[in-house]
Order: sequence, then structure tokens, then C-alpha cells
Amino acid sequence: MTKITDVRAKTPDELNSMLLDLRKEQFNLRFQRATGQLEAVSRIRAVRRDIARVKTILAERTRSAAKA
Repeated sequence: MTKITDVRAKTPDELNSMLLDLRKEQFNLRFQRATGQLEAVSRIRAVRRDIARVKTILAERTRSAAKA
């Protein structure tokens, strides 16, 4: 689980690459769950929340850029 301060410190390019990595991990976790190989079930929730954090920060930055 990443902290919000760590996410806010990243550039938009880093956030986009982080989002891509998290989505790949989410896909892999869903695939593992479907095949019965998933051991850390709580990781699905953590990844989903990390994706939400990154998307929230990206949206905040686009809104602030639009105002300026």
C-alpha cells in the first residue's frame, strides 16, 4: 500500500506508469483468484485502493491545471 504523500510527490508521467503497473497487477491477481492460486486475497483490495489514489491525484492535477 502506497502512502498518499508518496503519490503526491510523483510527476504525472510517473503516476501514469504507476497506474499501468497497478492495473497489470490487478489483472494478474484476478487471474490468480480465478484459477485458485491466489494466496494474499487482501492484496486485491490494496491494489484497488492504490489505483483510486493515483487516479484521484491525476484528476486533481488536471482540474487545477484547467483553472490556471
